Amino acid sequence: MSQDKTMEFMQIAMKYLPEAKQQLEQSGVELSMEMIQPFMALFTQVMSEAYELGKEDGKKEIGN
Repeated sequence: MSQDKTMEFMQIAMKYLPEAKQQLEQSGVELSMEMIQPFMALFTQVMSEAYELGKEDGKKEIGN
């Protein structure tokens, strides 16, 4: 996975971070940047796997 894609995934995550933070805080979970780092890494892995799956599906579509 390229660094460019990783950065795109992080930008997507940051776009939704305020909403996620608000929902967590409403549930009584205070969110700090230190706490969020492991989740951002996990999100990046999930997005990378989803991207690769979509890429493979696209190749199959073109091949048929």
